[in-house]
Amino acid sequence: MMERQHNKSCSIAFADAPAESHACGLSYCGWVSEVKYQWLMYTVLFAALFILNAVSYAETIRGAVKLKTEEDAGKVVVYVEKAGGVFIPPEKRPIMDQIDLIFVPYVLPVLIGTTVDFHNSDDVLNNIFTPSSGYKFNLGTYPKGVVRSFTFNRLGEVVLLCNIHPDMEGYIMVLQNPYFVVPDKRGEYRISNVPPGTYNVKMWYKKNISPAYTITVEKGAEAVVDFK
Repeated sequence: MMERQHNKSCSIAFADAPAESHACGLSYCGWVSEVKYQWLMYTVLFAALFILNAVSYAETIRGAVKLKTEEDAGKVVVYVEKAGGVFIPPEKRPIMDQIDLIFVPYVLPVLIGTTVDFHNSDDVLNNIFTPSSGYKFNLGTYPKGVVRSFTFNRLGEVVLLCNIHPDMEGYIMVLQNPYFVVPDKRGEYRISNVPPGTYNVKMWYKKNISPAYTITVEKGAEAVVDFK
């Protein structure tokens, strides 16, 4: 009696399966595997198309900064002054290094709340401190291979100095949102995935901040801001 019920349920449940699968044998298992594979491929294809479409129409702020000399490359930050939303600092800590008695990079823009790792790659002792208002920290003097860390919880510019080598100077720019970038060697920049809205865009260069450019970022479009 149980066997007859089992066969009946099989014939009902697998009515759409191939005829040879009605016996609930290995041929049916192969048919199921084929259906699952096709469904998986359709799902992957749909996800890929969705991602490509999102990337193609991502909102972007781009432009160029007119650099005075090649030495100015890496000494500029372009950023959105303020944006709505809650922004979480990255888990991967950015690095400020000391190489050949130079802070590398010259300026490091970070989101407020970010912890920065300070390396020393020189063969000599180095020190890191700042007299900047609101911070005034001193990470001490330490040798090559040692890493010290600090979390930046206040907005603004933080100058980095070394009390052993007075010519060393670098900067941390603590910003309200993650929409910032250091332009490339040609002065060109691109800030991606900016939500649609109206923003003030500024440029930082060696302690100086440019006047704000007010722009409107539209959905699926690019906004262009050039700094001269």
